[in-house]
Amino acid sequence: MTMMTRPGRSRSADLIVLAAEVALLAAAIAVGALLNHRGVRLYADAAPLYAGWRPHLGLGTPVVLLVAALFVWRGTRWGTGLRWPRLLVGGYLASVLWTLSLALVDGWSAGLTERLTVQAEYLHEVPRVMDVGLMLSGFADRILDFQPDSWSTHTAGHPPGALLLFVGLERVGLGGGTAAGLACVLLGATVSVSVPVTLRALGAEDAARAVWPFLVLFPGAVWVGASADGIFAAVVAAGLALLAVGGRAGAVLGGLLLGLALYLSYGFVLVGLLAVTVVLLRARDRLGVLLLAAAAVAAVVAAFTLSGFWWLDGYHLVVRRYYQGWAAERPFGYWAWANLAALLLSAGPVAGPALRRAVAAVPIRPPGRPLAATLRQPFATGGPAVWLPVAAAVAVLAADVSSLSKAEVERIWLPFAVWLLVATAHLPASHRRWWLAAQAATALAVNHLLWTVS
Repeated sequence: MTMMTRPGRSRSADLIVLAAEVALLAAAIAVGALLNHRGVRLYADAAPLYAGWRPHLGLGTPVVLLVAALFVWRGTRWGTGLRWPRLLVGGYLASVLWTLSLALVDGWSAGLTERLTVQAEYLHEVPRVMDVGLMLSGFADRILDFQPDSWSTHTAGHPPGALLLFVGLERVGLGGGTAAGLACVLLGATVSVSVPVTLRALGAEDAARAVWPFLVLFPGAVWVGASADGIFAAVVAAGLALLAVGGRAGAVLGGLLLGLALYLSYGFVLVGLLAVTVVLLRARDRLGVLLLAAAAVAAVVAAFTLSGFWWLDGYHLVVRRYYQGWAAERPFGYWAWANLAALLLSAGPVAGPALRRAVAAVPIRPPGRPLAATLRQPFATGGPAVWLPVAAAVAVLAADVSSLSKAEVERIWLPFAVWLLVATAHLPASHRRWWLAAQAATALAVNHLLWTVS
């Protein structure tokens, strides 16, 4: 999946993009520090990240260093040499170890157990849900702030499916902060399986193997362990993987998961772009998969609607709630571009150069070729390593310009960040070890220099 261009020119272009990333990040940090010093209400002490400066070591430090060293040293070779089942199992276990170790840098309690138990989080509301039906039918009435029974920040900011996940854990005997934190880690790590499965199902096994070590050393794992957004990323990735695998069962199950995703975050309407891209990249039965998946999504929407929650009502109310809080004071003039710097720390520095290579590989319409044929042909020639990261980038830009994502996107955009990494399939094999080192260094620096919160 390496682009056929002059190596020297591509390498120079990669370095230019990397320099632009460094400049963007430096500007975001410097301007953020200046604005904080002047009393501008960014509500992010270590802007552009929602975190505070606090250099520290922890229980997970030795393990996370070991995982990083092993995958920088051998990750690319394992990706190309392991048999497919071992690749998936090994990648998942390594991803769990990487994510859990990063969380434990902050300690067992602060890094895992207590992350989801603060007042703003979902677990704060779980004891208040006595009847799921009543909760769903009255959910929208409690979205707005400054009333006695208002939902906490994260619960109010998302559709009821997010709260239902943690209510479900509690109902099966897995309540409390430890179980919730571990669920985020264990489910979030499945992205390292879902993304390669998607690529292989779409006929790009070489790309899947090239991307695999980058999914394991995903810097965004800092926020996967432990925030609900790690689970959200897993649900989205699994839904897309099932669409790619196809068949009736895959289309229906994928549609159900993507329908559920709509009730995990209002922003996941943008996942529709990725879903359509996956379907168009399939070699056959595109229409059948699309129709079955759409019917499954409609079934999920119908179930929530009949239970008393209308998605559009929730969306309009959550926009009002958004501007009842910090968003009303956070300046969009800063966050519109600083969000992208935060994304770089989540997706890692490889995102820009890899995405540049993916965009450069987008097929161009040859002179004289009919437009209709050109629109069909790119998905056959560009392949998933081109179109999936491009679709993810478009979704991120749409989320950014909406002005409904001012800060905290390092975790909010996790479901899109993992698909940006698909573009790493375009990197030359000889460069991948260095980029893996940069990815690992980013995660280690963020987790050891900052006190991240979710």
